[in-house]
Amino acid sequence: MPMEADRVSIEVADHVAVVGLTRAEKHNALDAAMFEAIIAAAERLAHEPGLRAVVLHGQGRSFCSGLDLMSLMSDPSGLPVLVERLGAGPPTWFQRAAYDWTRVPVPVIAAIHGNCLGGGLQIALGADIRIAAPDARLSVMEVKWGLIPDMAITRALPRLVGIDVAKELTYTGRVFSGEEALGLGLVTRVSEDPLASAKALAAEIAQRSPDAIRAAKRLFDEAWTGPAEVTLALEAELQRGLIGSPNQLAAVMAGMAKEPAHFTDPE
Repeated sequence: MPMEADRVSIEVADHVAVVGLTRAEKHNALDAAMFEAIIAAAERLAHEPGLRAVVLHGQGRSFCSGLDLMSLMSDPSGLPVLVERLGAGPPTWFQRAAYDWTRVPVPVIAAIHGNCLGGGLQIALGADIRIAAPDARLSVMEVKWGLIPDMAITRALPRLVGIDVAKELTYTGRVFSGEEALGLGLVTRVSEDPLASAKALAAEIAQRSPDAIRAAKRLFDEAWTGPAEVTLALEAELQRGLIGSPNQLAAVMAGMAKEPAHFTDPE
Protein backbone atom coordinates (compact mmCIF):
# COMPACT_ATOMS: atom_id res chain seq x y z
CA MET A 1 0.00 0.00 0.00
CA PRO A 2 1.89 3.12 -1.15
CA MET A 3 1.46 6.47 0.59
CA GLU A 4 2.94 9.65 -0.83
CA ALA A 5 3.54 12.72 1.31
CA ASP A 6 5.10 16.09 0.54
CA ARG A 7 8.60 15.06 1.61
CA VAL A 8 8.38 11.34 2.47
CA SER A 9 6.98 8.26 0.74
CA ILE A 10 5.94 5.09 2.57
CA GLU A 11 5.25 1.75 0.95
CA VAL A 12 4.31 -1.26 3.05
CA ALA A 13 4.40 -4.78 1.58
CA ASP A 14 5.14 -8.23 2.98
CA HIS A 15 5.48 -6.84 6.53
CA VAL A 16 8.22 -4.37 5.48
CA ALA A 17 7.86 -0.59 5.21
CA VAL A 18 10.15 1.22 2.77
CA VAL A 19 10.42 4.89 3.70
CA GLY A 20 11.92 7.27 1.16
CA LEU A 21 12.99 10.86 1.65
CA THR A 22 11.71 12.45 -1.54
CA ARG A 23 13.31 15.91 -1.74
CA ALA A 24 15.85 14.54 -4.16
CA GLU A 25 16.56 17.80 -5.98
CA LYS A 26 17.88 19.21 -2.68
CA HIS A 27 19.76 16.05 -1.64
CA ASN A 28 16.89 15.53 0.85
CA ALA A 29 17.97 18.54 2.90
CA LEU A 30 15.90 19.11 6.02
CA ASP A 31 13.46 21.99 5.77
CA ALA A 32 10.46 22.40 8.08
CA ALA A 33 8.20 20.29 5.86
CA MET A 34 10.78 17.50 5.81
CA PHE A 35 11.00 17.46 9.60
CA GLU A 36 7.21 17.27 9.87
CA ALA A 37 6.99 14.47 7.30
CA ILE A 38 9.74 12.37 8.91
CA ILE A 39 8.18 12.70 12.35
CA ALA A 40 4.76 11.78 10.95
CA ALA A 41 6.20 8.75 9.15
CA ALA A 42 7.89 7.41 12.29
CA GLU A 43 4.74 8.02 14.33
CA ARG A 44 2.60 6.16 11.80
CA LEU A 45 4.96 3.20 11.59
CA ALA A 46 5.18 2.92 15.37
CA HIS A 47 1.55 1.75 15.20
CA GLU A 48 1.42 0.09 11.75
CA PRO A 49 -0.39 -3.28 11.95
CA GLY A 50 1.61 -6.28 10.76
CA LEU A 51 4.89 -4.39 10.49
CA ARG A 52 8.10 -6.38 11.08
CA ALA A 53 10.88 -4.19 9.66
CA VAL A 54 11.52 -0.73 8.17
CA VAL A 55 13.96 0.41 5.49
CA LEU A 56 14.82 4.13 5.52
CA HIS A 57 16.57 5.67 2.51
CA GLY A 58 16.92 8.84 0.49
CA GLN A 59 15.81 9.15 -3.11
CA GLY A 60 18.11 10.66 -5.70
CA ARG A 61 21.83 11.18 -5.14
CA SER A 62 21.94 11.34 -1.33
CA PHE A 63 20.52 9.94 1.86
CA CYS A 64 20.20 13.38 3.47
CA SER A 65 22.54 16.36 3.26
CA GLY A 66 21.50 17.85 6.61
CA LEU A 67 19.75 21.07 7.55
CA ASP A 68 18.49 23.38 4.83
CA LEU A 69 19.56 26.45 6.78
CA MET A 70 18.56 28.90 4.06
CA SER A 71 15.01 27.56 4.08
CA LEU A 72 14.75 27.41 7.86
CA MET A 73 16.09 30.95 8.26
CA SER A 74 14.35 32.59 5.28
CA ASP A 75 11.17 33.30 7.25
CA PRO A 76 11.65 36.51 9.31
CA SER A 77 10.10 34.70 12.27
CA GLY A 78 12.21 31.59 11.61
CA LEU A 79 14.85 32.08 14.29
CA PRO A 80 12.37 32.60 17.19
CA VAL A 81 10.41 29.55 16.04
CA LEU A 82 13.56 27.45 15.89
CA VAL A 83 14.60 28.54 19.38
CA GLU A 84 11.08 27.80 20.65
CA ARG A 85 11.20 24.30 19.15
CA LEU A 86 14.53 23.69 20.87
CA GLY A 87 12.84 24.42 24.19
CA ALA A 88 9.94 22.00 23.81
CA GLY A 89 10.48 18.42 24.91
CA PRO A 90 12.53 16.36 25.38
CA PRO A 91 12.67 15.09 22.79
CA THR A 92 12.52 18.38 20.90
CA TRP A 93 10.96 18.76 17.47
CA PHE A 94 14.43 18.44 15.91
CA GLN A 95 15.37 15.41 18.00
CA ARG A 96 12.18 13.57 17.11
CA ALA A 97 13.21 13.26 13.44
CA ALA A 98 16.01 10.94 14.62
CA TYR A 99 14.89 9.67 18.01
CA ASP A 100 11.37 8.64 16.95
CA TRP A 101 12.86 5.80 14.87
CA THR A 102 14.01 4.22 18.12
CA ARG A 103 10.36 4.31 19.23
CA VAL A 104 9.27 2.18 16.26
CA PRO A 105 9.05 -1.27 17.90
CA VAL A 106 10.55 -3.15 14.93
CA PRO A 107 14.06 -2.96 13.42
CA VAL A 108 14.81 0.12 11.31
CA ILE A 109 17.55 -0.25 8.67
CA ALA A 110 19.06 2.89 7.13
CA ALA A 111 20.45 2.59 3.59
CA ILE A 112 23.06 5.32 3.19
CA HIS A 113 24.45 6.65 -0.09
CA GLY A 114 25.77 9.96 -1.32
CA ASN A 115 25.71 12.68 1.34
CA CYS A 116 24.76 11.77 4.90
CA LEU A 117 25.69 14.96 6.70
CA GLY A 118 24.81 16.69 9.95
CA GLY A 119 21.17 16.11 10.73
CA GLY A 120 21.04 13.45 8.03
CA LEU A 121 23.68 11.43 9.86
CA GLN A 122 21.81 11.83 13.12
CA ILE A 123 18.64 10.49 11.48
CA ALA A 124 20.62 7.48 10.26
CA LEU A 125 21.92 6.99 13.81
CA GLY A 126 18.32 6.63 14.95
CA ALA A 127 18.12 3.39 12.96
CA ASP A 128 19.02 0.02 14.47
CA ILE A 129 21.28 -0.92 11.55
CA ARG A 130 23.11 1.17 8.94
CA ILE A 131 24.24 -0.13 5.54
CA ALA A 132 26.38 2.37 3.63
CA ALA A 133 27.89 2.65 0.20
CA PRO A 134 31.69 2.53 0.46
CA ASP A 135 31.94 6.01 -1.08
CA ALA A 136 29.11 7.57 0.94
CA ARG A 137 30.07 10.92 2.52
CA LEU A 138 29.30 11.19 6.23
CA SER A 139 29.95 14.03 8.67
CA VAL A 140 28.97 15.35 12.09
CA MET A 141 28.92 18.73 10.40
CA GLU A 142 27.24 21.11 12.87
CA VAL A 143 30.48 22.75 14.03
CA LYS A 144 30.79 24.23 10.52
CA TRP A 145 27.80 26.43 11.41
CA GLY A 146 28.97 27.18 14.94
CA LEU A 147 26.55 24.66 16.45
CA ILE A 148 26.61 21.33 18.26
CA PRO A 149 24.82 18.21 16.99
CA ASP A 150 21.49 18.23 18.82
CA MET A 151 19.26 15.66 17.09
CA ALA A 152 19.58 12.91 19.73
CA ILE A 153 23.18 12.15 18.80
CA THR A 154 24.06 11.48 22.45
CA ARG A 155 21.78 8.43 22.40
CA ALA A 156 23.80 6.74 19.67
CA LEU A 157 27.19 8.05 18.57
CA PRO A 158 29.15 7.65 21.87
CA ARG A 159 27.71 4.14 22.22
CA LEU A 160 28.78 3.09 18.73
CA VAL A 161 32.29 4.57 18.71
CA GLY A 162 34.73 5.51 21.44
CA ILE A 163 34.03 8.79 23.18
CA ASP A 164 37.32 10.15 21.80
CA VAL A 165 36.24 9.29 18.25
CA ALA A 166 32.84 10.91 18.85
CA LYS A 167 34.58 14.05 20.05
CA GLU A 168 37.05 14.13 17.16
CA LEU A 169 34.31 13.80 14.56
CA THR A 170 32.26 16.50 16.31
CA TYR A 171 35.14 18.92 16.89
CA THR A 172 36.36 18.78 13.29
CA GLY A 173 33.17 18.23 11.29
CA ARG A 174 35.32 16.36 8.79
CA VAL A 175 33.79 14.29 6.02
CA PHE A 176 34.59 10.57 6.04
CA SER A 177 33.64 7.69 3.77
CA GLY A 178 31.30 4.78 4.30
CA GLU A 179 34.37 2.55 4.31
CA GLU A 180 35.95 4.54 7.16
CA ALA A 181 32.60 4.63 8.97
CA LEU A 182 32.61 0.83 8.95
CA GLY A 183 36.06 0.78 10.54
CA LEU A 184 34.91 3.24 13.20
CA GLY A 185 31.83 1.15 14.01
CA LEU A 186 29.46 3.89 12.90
CA VAL A 187 27.83 1.74 10.21
CA THR A 188 27.02 -1.96 10.35
CA ARG A 189 28.40 -2.89 6.93
CA VAL A 190 29.04 -1.49 3.47
CA SER A 191 27.41 -2.47 0.20
CA GLU A 192 27.66 -1.27 -3.39
CA ASP A 193 23.84 -1.21 -3.37
CA PRO A 194 22.84 -0.32 0.21
CA LEU A 195 19.12 -0.06 -0.57
CA ALA A 196 18.96 -3.55 -2.10
CA SER A 197 20.97 -4.92 0.83
CA ALA A 198 18.71 -3.20 3.33
CA LYS A 199 15.59 -4.56 1.66
CA ALA A 200 17.06 -8.09 1.63
CA LEU A 201 17.91 -7.87 5.32
CA ALA A 202 14.45 -6.52 6.15
CA ALA A 203 12.85 -9.42 4.26
CA GLU A 204 15.00 -11.88 6.22
CA ILE A 205 14.01 -10.29 9.54
CA ALA A 206 10.35 -10.36 8.49
CA GLN A 207 10.52 -14.18 8.35
CA ARG A 208 11.31 -14.38 12.09
CA SER A 209 8.85 -14.32 14.98
CA PRO A 210 7.64 -10.72 15.31
CA ASP A 211 7.32 -11.21 19.07
CA ALA A 212 10.96 -12.22 19.41
CA ILE A 213 12.22 -9.42 17.14
CA ARG A 214 10.26 -6.75 19.01
CA ALA A 215 11.44 -8.12 22.36
CA ALA A 216 15.05 -8.16 21.15
CA LYS A 217 14.89 -4.52 20.04
CA ARG A 218 13.38 -3.51 23.37
CA LEU A 219 15.98 -5.53 25.28
CA PHE A 220 19.00 -4.00 23.58
CA ASP A 221 17.65 -0.45 23.53
CA GLU A 222 16.61 -0.41 27.17
CA ALA A 223 19.59 -2.40 28.48
CA TRP A 224 22.39 -0.78 26.47
CA THR A 225 23.85 1.14 29.39
CA GLY A 226 21.81 -0.13 32.34
CA PRO A 227 23.15 -1.81 35.48
CA ALA A 228 23.35 -5.60 35.55
CA GLU A 229 20.46 -6.09 37.97
CA VAL A 230 18.15 -4.14 35.65
CA THR A 231 19.30 -5.62 32.33
CA LEU A 232 19.33 -9.21 33.55
CA ALA A 233 15.86 -8.79 35.02
CA LEU A 234 14.63 -7.44 31.68
CA GLU A 235 16.12 -10.42 29.83
CA ALA A 236 14.25 -12.81 32.11
CA GLU A 237 11.01 -10.83 31.93
CA LEU A 238 10.95 -10.75 28.15
CA GLN A 239 11.91 -14.41 27.85
CA ARG A 240 9.09 -15.46 30.21
CA GLY A 241 6.66 -13.70 27.91
CA LEU A 242 7.98 -15.54 24.85
CA ILE A 243 8.34 -19.12 26.13
CA GLY A 244 5.33 -21.20 25.19
CA SER A 245 3.62 -18.37 23.29
CA PRO A 246 1.94 -19.22 19.95
CA ASN A 247 4.65 -17.57 17.87
CA GLN A 248 7.45 -19.21 19.85
CA LEU A 249 5.86 -22.62 19.37
CA ALA A 250 5.35 -21.85 15.68
CA ALA A 251 9.08 -21.07 15.38
CA VAL A 252 10.01 -24.36 17.05
CA MET A 253 7.67 -26.41 14.87
CA ALA A 254 8.89 -24.70 11.69
CA GLY A 255 12.51 -25.27 12.67
CA MET A 256 11.92 -28.95 13.33
CA ALA A 257 10.01 -29.37 10.08
CA LYS A 258 12.50 -27.20 8.17
CA GLU A 259 9.60 -25.22 6.71
CA PRO A 260 8.67 -21.53 6.79
CA ALA A 261 6.83 -20.49 9.95
CA HIS A 262 3.42 -18.83 9.98
CA PHE A 263 3.35 -16.12 12.62
CA THR A 264 0.61 -13.95 14.05
CA ASP A 265 1.46 -10.25 14.23
CA PRO A 266 0.79 -8.19 17.38
CA GLU A 267 -2.30 -6.03 17.23
